[in-house]
Amino acid sequence: MIPFLDLHKMNHRFEKEFKNKFTDFLDAGYYILGSNVKSFEKEFATFCGTKHCIGVGNGLDALRLILEGYKTLGKLKNKDEVLVASNTYIATILAIKQAGLKPILVESEATTFNFNLEAISRSISNKTKAILPVHLYGQLAPMDAINKIATDHNLLVIEDAAQAHGAIANTGLLAGNLGDAAGFSFYPTKNLGALGDAGAITTNDPELAEVIRKLRNYGSSSKYVNDYIGFNSRLDDVQAAFLRVKLPFLKQDNIRRQEIAHRYIAEICNPKIKLPTIVNKKGHVFHLFVIQISNREAMIAHLTKHEVGYLIHYPIPPHQQEALVEFSNLTFPITEKIHQEVLSIPIGPVLNNNEVQKIIEVLNSF
Repeated sequence: MIPFLDLHKMNHRFEKEFKNKFTDFLDAGYYILGSNVKSFEKEFATFCGTKHCIGVGNGLDALRLILEGYKTLGKLKNKDEVLVASNTYIATILAIKQAGLKPILVESEATTFNFNLEAISRSISNKTKAILPVHLYGQLAPMDAINKIATDHNLLVIEDAAQAHGAIANTGLLAGNLGDAAGFSFYPTKNLGALGDAGAITTNDPELAEVIRKLRNYGSSSKYVNDYIGFNSRLDDVQAAFLRVKLPFLKQDNIRRQEIAHRYIAEICNPKIKLPTIVNKKGHVFHLFVIQISNREAMIAHLTKHEVGYLIHYPIPPHQQEALVEFSNLTFPITEKIHQEVLSIPIGPVLNNNEVQKIIEVLNSF
């Protein structure tokens, strides 16, 4: 059986270093916002090319804290509108709602699954204050065009970079350094994954960074001194230690993902299968390799028979979720078609060439 993702195999490569880091963590006896968090924040900021990184509890909190930070700074207020792609994981939208803002869902583009730029322009109103592009599946949203729209309308740009660690734009800048601020998730399945929940925020704005550092820790500027009504969302020191072990290998792991993806694109030759559209080879780090197929259930049966893992990202679009019933009257034909037809096949840095070959053969034989 080729699993969709073998987390044990991925993390086994670092087992000795993890154990050493955990021993150091125990010996230090400093568990919250310790030296590992500070060091990881510096290292990840350097990796992304930003001036600031703030470690937080998870990717959802990362996005919410950015929005809460801008509210604290007076750049956003309750009920302001934030444009977000209709084709995304629900967490992106939850962050906007939890911050007291109004998500405005924007139809996706049929080939890349990212923002439809014309739909963005049509969705802007006098209440629109921010655009929240999602680098879906590891492919960068069209940031040059989005930033141009934002500049023309004086809007903030906040990246959801939860699936795009290390993705490189044509300018040479990396995900996390393509807008005003960015939220990352280090959920264990990500290209850079912790061994539990973890997240981070990157920005070049010193005021925003200072506010978020306080907001993540009860709004505190120093012990028992609280400047704001804050939250409890701190990157665990032990997870920061594990992330520090894995970060130096992220670029290498992304290259391996890209190698596998390019083999899939070159060698999967089945007219029933629609392969991903790649805009920029370095701008896609293939957190997921997502195909489209009209008879998905038959393909799932075929993969199961031949012992090839799969997942569906995502089976239900956000506007059709019971949790977001206020959007149930909306229709997004492209988004709905995407959610009915997408299927994610195995990709990851520990897949070997024989496994990749088998996956290609199984897909071609459907």
